[in-house]
Amino acid sequence: MELHHSTDELEFKQTVTHFVSQNVPPSTAAKVARGLRIDKEDILGWQRILHAQGWGAVSWPKEHGGLEWDALQQAVFDEVCSKFNAPIQLPFGLKMVAPVIMKFGSVAQQQKYLPRIIAGLDWWCQGYSEPGSGSDLASLKTRAERRTDHYVVNGQKTWTTLAQHADMIFCLVRTNPEGRKQEGISFLLIDMKSPGITVRPIQTIDGEHEINEVWFDNVSVPIENLVGEENKGWTYAKYLLGHERTNIAQIGKSKRELSKLVDMATSIKVAGERLLDDRRFRDQIAELAIELDALEVTNLRVIGSENPAFIQLGASILKIKGSEIQQKISELQMQALGPYAMAHLQEDEAVDLHAAQALAHYPVDSPNLPGQYFNYRKISIYGGSNEIQRNIIAKLTLDL
Repeated sequence: MELHHSTDELEFKQTVTHFVSQNVPPSTAAKVARGLRIDKEDILGWQRILHAQGWGAVSWPKEHGGLEWDALQQAVFDEVCSKFNAPIQLPFGLKMVAPVIMKFGSVAQQQKYLPRIIAGLDWWCQGYSEPGSGSDLASLKTRAERRTDHYVVNGQKTWTTLAQHADMIFCLVRTNPEGRKQEGISFLLIDMKSPGITVRPIQTIDGEHEINEVWFDNVSVPIENLVGEENKGWTYAKYLLGHERTNIAQIGKSKRELSKLVDMATSIKVAGERLLDDRRFRDQIAELAIELDALEVTNLRVIGSENPAFIQLGASILKIKGSEIQQKISELQMQALGPYAMAHLQEDEAVDLHAAQALAHYPVDSPNLPGQYFNYRKISIYGGSNEIQRNIIAKLTLDL
């Protein structure tokens, strides 16, 4: 399938392609291409480059410094950035808490936080999941007790992605233990440098430190850091999750990885025959390509829609299919490499003599596929597990 672009749209794509291809830092692009660790400065540095161009938040309303690009423009931007191995734009600030602050936050909160997010000055993380409160997020127990001019927060969050780098955390807390559990939750913005916050690393199966435990021990949070109304945080949380699940689809990244898979299947030979000539393997690639095309069209429909029910339904569909496609691509890449699927290489090992010698035997330049494969196991769980998403789809479909 090919989306047909008008002359203006083609010129737009050429503009984006020229800028991105010329401005992604080569050292950062090399890390992305090789699946190596992307550090804080790589991500914030790219955000600052985009901000200087005026592209720091292409989907934001113009009144908050954005460009209000339409669905197709956003899709083109995402695809081009992925094609040229740009690092991600940190979604926790740009695509998750920022929309909540725009819609439900005070003018003071918008003026304070939004300019810093778009300029790459603050790193945000998400304080949602807790031990025992993942898929059943509304059962969370982290307490925020209101005093005269502040809240005192006590509790624990877990699976907190990249909290070790964070300046701020947007956090769901329980402010009322009585009544329905969804009705006693509030949405707080908390400075990660506050006394009483402890971040403890959790090492993932690929050997990386990507997620963390975050502990709150009598942490003082100013009243003005409450978003919206007290005990209305569940409404804001659901609004945010719609943005998170749409972002998980990762269309551009999947296109890049699918192209890499085709290159592997073309380069690698088994018993003298190209892997791409294996009918069964080729059919799996073709099936993935069809599903990715369908996902792209669905994504355009969702981000271009103004129907809240359809957006919520579409976000769950995108989350399920997007995560499944990413996992399947990584599985086929591992299958394609076969005995060349080396153990995970850390960034500092990539310049080691033994590692360099081993890399020389790779049919393709993808040294960290095993690490990516293991890391992608979690995609179908975070942001609301795919099983939960299927329940949401069933309920919404019946209600439509």
